[in-house]
Amino acid sequence: MKLPIAVIALALILGSCTPKETVKTLAEQNPAAEGFNVTDSDPAAIQLADSIMHAMGGRGNWDEARFISWNFNGRRDLVWDKQTGQVRIESTPDSTIYLVNEKTGVGRVRIKGIEITEPDSLKKLLDKAKAIWINDSYWLVMPYKIKDSGVTIKYMGEDTLKGNRYNSLILTFKEVGVTPQNMYKLYVDKREKLVRYWAYYPSAAEDKMGFVRPWDNYQNYGGILMSADRSDGAGPKNLKVDESLPDKLFTEF
Repeated sequence: MKLPIAVIALALILGSCTPKETVKTLAEQNPAAEGFNVTDSDPAAIQLADSIMHAMGGRGNWDEARFISWNFNGRRDLVWDKQTGQVRIESTPDSTIYLVNEKTGVGRVRIKGIEITEPDSLKKLLDKAKAIWINDSYWLVMPYKIKDSGVTIKYMGEDTLKGNRYNSLILTFKEVGVTPQNMYKLYVDKREKLVRYWAYYPSAAEDKMGFVRPWDNYQNYGGILMSADRSDGAGPKNLKVDESLPDKLFTEF
């Protein structure tokens, strides 16, 4: 059966009016945190940061990830509710358990079976817990935090490390973290856009490297790539990403 010409024309008109689905650029998919120093960060560095986020699984998957658990250097076990900020830290050497919200600083602490309730002592311990979390989590999730608040990034061109060529990226900080004077240099795979090594500088004002370590053994955890159990034996180990965990993990010792 042939359709009337008027019906065909109407279908063509309606089809032409249907809005096309827009494809977001990598930059649009990965908006910077409020306070990221976009003014002093160069466009090439920002483009590379967005490519890293995309290679790691994308901003959407990262934002949806909920509970991340890991051991840091064999010294402590951490569980982080990324959406609420609740953190549990069990420190083996000093038999201490910290329950702290990394966003608010509120929490509880128990040392050798005794809960600390004296306000000044508790505050100092909770500040220590937050500092531990900042350090230990950065060793784990740094590639997802390149466009964080207080960060400035610079593209340093290609660089050679251990016989291979990488794109290099410098991260400096202002009024953020426990040691804002630090600087990091990332060595990024030119093809896969993954961080392969990171170099630590105690001071951005001095060109004196503290260490250079591998960022390797990437595994897929529910749609995001993360690096743990690295070839140098340092940093995060026994990594897990869960969709749900009991609430009491963050409220009870």
